[in-house]
Amino acid sequence: MMTSQDDALSESSLITPSGASPGNLPPQAWELHSVSSALDIMSIDPSHGLSDEGARTRRDRYGPNRLAEAEKRPAWMLFLDQFRSFLIVVLIGGAVVAGLVGDLKDVIVIGAVLLINATLGFIQEYRAESSLAALTSMLSPTARVRRNGVVTEIDAAEVVPGDIALVEAGDRVPADGRLIVTAACEIDESSLTGESAPVQKQTDAIALPPTDSEPDTNSAIDTNSATDIAIGDRINCAFMNTTLTRGRAEILITSTGMSTEIGRLAELLSDTVQGQTPLQKQLDQLGKRLALVAAGAVTLFFVLGMVRGQSLSDTLLSSVALAVAAIPEGLPAVVTVTLAIGVSQMAKRGAIVKRLASVETLGSTSVICSDKTGTLTLNQMAVREVVVMSDDSELAGADQETAALFPGLLCNDGRVTGDTTIGDPTETALLRAGIDRGVDLDELHRSNTRLAEVPFDGAVKVMVTFHPGPDDDHLLIAAKGATDVLARRCRNTTPAVSQHMERMAGRGERVLALARGTARRSDVDAAAGDPDRLLSLAVDLELTALVGIVDPPRPEARDAIAVAHRAGIAVKMITGDHAITASAIAQELGIRGRAVTGADVEAMSSDELRSQVNDIGVFARVAPEHKLRIVEALQDNGEVVAMTGDGVNDAPALKRADVGIAMGITGTEVSKEAASMVLTDDNFATIVGAVESGRTLYDNIVTFVRFQLSTNLGAIGSLVGAQIVGLPVPFTAIQVLWVNLIMDGPPAMTMGVDPPRRNTMDRSPRGSGAILTARRLGVLMINGFVMAAGTLGVLAWFRPESRGGEAHALAMAFTTFVVFQLFNALAARAETRSVFHRDTFTNSKLWISLGAVTLLQIAAVHFNPVQQLFGTADLALSDWLVAVAVGSMVIWVDEARKLLTRSMTR
Repeated sequence: MMTSQDDALSESSLITPSGASPGNLPPQAWELHSVSSALDIMSIDPSHGLSDEGARTRRDRYGPNRLAEAEKRPAWMLFLDQFRSFLIVVLIGGAVVAGLVGDLKDVIVIGAVLLINATLGFIQEYRAESSLAALTSMLSPTARVRRNGVVTEIDAAEVVPGDIALVEAGDRVPADGRLIVTAACEIDESSLTGESAPVQKQTDAIALPPTDSEPDTNSAIDTNSATDIAIGDRINCAFMNTTLTRGRAEILITSTGMSTEIGRLAELLSDTVQGQTPLQKQLDQLGKRLALVAAGAVTLFFVLGMVRGQSLSDTLLSSVALAVAAIPEGLPAVVTVTLAIGVSQMAKRGAIVKRLASVETLGSTSVICSDKTGTLTLNQMAVREVVVMSDDSELAGADQETAALFPGLLCNDGRVTGDTTIGDPTETALLRAGIDRGVDLDELHRSNTRLAEVPFDGAVKVMVTFHPGPDDDHLLIAAKGATDVLARRCRNTTPAVSQHMERMAGRGERVLALARGTARRSDVDAAAGDPDRLLSLAVDLELTALVGIVDPPRPEARDAIAVAHRAGIAVKMITGDHAITASAIAQELGIRGRAVTGADVEAMSSDELRSQVNDIGVFARVAPEHKLRIVEALQDNGEVVAMTGDGVNDAPALKRADVGIAMGITGTEVSKEAASMVLTDDNFATIVGAVESGRTLYDNIVTFVRFQLSTNLGAIGSLVGAQIVGLPVPFTAIQVLWVNLIMDGPPAMTMGVDPPRRNTMDRSPRGSGAILTARRLGVLMINGFVMAAGTLGVLAWFRPESRGGEAHALAMAFTTFVVFQLFNALAARAETRSVFHRDTFTNSKLWISLGAVTLLQIAAVHFNPVQQLFGTADLALSDWLVAVAVGSMVIWVDEARKLLTRSMTR
């Protein structure tokens, strides 16, 4: 072994082969090396560690031990993102055309609309980022390393390859490395692998399967020739950001920063593309269709005007009015405000939404892919079952269990204080089981002092402790361990033990055996300090209990999954845990479908996975790449996928999913960064509430899209119809903007806060089709025709001088069209149900907005400064009554249509 104190690596070991991460040591398949071989490659004496100078040299060469932070988009870029919608681009085009013909009022109004919409979206997304930042821990992680022969504490970012890191129970591993010393060491690697149970660690090199030529373990191993050993099976290695739950260890750091396993996942994230949400796709499609409609209508209008001999300037100005009429200027703002309201509601329910459209996307979700550990389960091991094996017939049932657990409470290194647990999850689960049964742990340990012990060892699979016994000559033995091992040391082992063990394992329980006995004090004193001799005294024991330990499901998760199934949403478990454990939890939660492993997924082609993925309920023992493939296969099948998770291993799939949902409490920062939504309460049931909110938002968006587009069709019909029949153009561009923004805007926004329909969670997810189905478009055309016919009829009736003249007739046509919108709002809100229904009065904000816009229209007609802006004239009370009578026609026609539809479907 090299023991040079200047820590200089040999030149050969610093040569980075092709494919190695820049700025860090080449991959060496460290799990295949012996401890001495690994230390030789790194040129490190473990008793001395690095010198200060050597650490600085490596720090300069390999960089800080931190993940590359995602580049934050500057505020101005975030603001510009709000203008990416195709509908927004169309509106910008309309403003440009208005400017070219000298209509500055339209330019100013359209520009104001765009600015308001962008500002609303920017503020919400900026607030979401700020809220997410508040979840980030403010603690600077530290690490204990041996340098210059002395153990010192440093910032974890200063750890470099070659450092000897010292970790104990409760510590986080500062970087990836090869274990060189372990003592009863277990590490929780759930953030990387998804396994809830800690991994028992050791220092021996992992042997490859026999081949024609065995590798030389004293030399660098070619990574390309090594087998791909899963992270969970590298039991002689430790990984960045995992936590020791038991024992202690010394780690030779081999990779830092982006060269760690977490860093590899971060790079995988950067290659994952996040697509548009269903709503964004549908609104873009709608914008393109409206642009075609506008182009066709404007072309027809312009040609008719030229044929009729109108001047070019007048025709252009009227064409601008038509273009404005064809585009729902208020739609982007209303969508943004509605989504922002949904985001605010979700924040109150425990979710922070980073992207506005994510709330709505949840409403169209057809599959929820959920991580198991910490999402569907509590990520806290608990005793589910105690099978009493000893004969304590004089005790009642509950007391029998408590007595049977007694050895597990004494033979235990864990600590429980209130809600805080320290130590191995299995041991703390036993302690909590004792507390639940009324045991005073402090008093128990005070009266049963530990006099000697055999620490748990992965090879022996048993832990034994010695305590004061029934008399001065004997000590009490408390033992726990693997059932098959400990049972061989017990005198009361029967075939029933194996039967219980098989049954409990089949339920996904981790089975632990507890036993008690006695030993001569003199024998224990003679064997003190020698674990092997002490272990030899643990014979002829009495098996007291078999304990079934699980990571229990969240109490609310089963009900939430049942609601999801009722709503037509499939729930799939995707976990790194073992198939038996995952299947047992899935069955308990009510998750449907068969179980497969990551190896099964690996063996499937893309086509095979797509054809089978919908029938699979549990994906166990999967790697991050498998999770990504599963999400993509579901999306290829047309599913809208929500992915939940908390670990680094979930991050790529979180980013690729239509909605990525990270856990705010237990989730890693990498998973939060990748997700589009973060749950502050880590509650799976919150997702179901978000689905209901998303469905309600979509329903409300469809409502005001129908409302605003029927207005646009009515305006287009009025303008084109007037040109065809030879009537004057009924509206100016500024009047159309007044209708689209002021008259339609407030009612549309109040529609966005409509409460959920009664059957919101009792129907299947909507398809991925357009917002405007053929049926809806037909209804809109009917309503648009009614509004156009009524408006032109009023214009023609009042145009003769005997009935008021052209100026009065234009004011009447404008007012009638506005009144149409008041009744149209009620008709649009009830798509299939009659407007004469009690639900019509459930949204008080809508009625307030209708009253407000009525007052605004009165001001536009009768208030002189506004009259001059809009070119209107005073109307008599009888004129208003005519406008109301004609405007109500849209409701009566729509009611007749609904009645006919209902009669035909009976």
